[in-house]
Amino acid sequence: VQLQASGGGLVQAGGSLRLSCATSGRTSSSLALGWFRQAPGKERDFLARISRGGITYYSDSVKGRFAISRDNAKNTVYLQMNSLKPEDTAVYYCAADVGVIMTREPSYWGKGTQVTVSS
Repeated sequence: VQLQASGGGLVQAGGSLRLSCATSGRTSSSLALGWFRQAPGKERDFLARISRGGITYYSDSVKGRFAISRDNAKNTVYLQMNSLKPEDTAVYYCAADVGVIMTREPSYWGKGTQVTVSS
């Protein structure tokens, strides 16, 4: 399974970005997908996941601001990020597991995409 994230960039506080992650090597509908991020000097943190059936789950830090979704026809998972804050600045990673729900240590990772939020 290969994952390719895109859509990062520089945005002002309060703005929005949508990240995309294209999957390949396996039918997207067979994958549980999710997003993590890692800020400089910090550990990588879980943000959101979406099951094969479309059930979503979020960390408290992004609940109500971020939304994960998937389009199996396009083999893509998205992360819509609204009301961005400077503390959201990080490298964002998509991840996947073959299974119903993504585990805490996914088997597959994409290269990250940088998100920078200016104050």
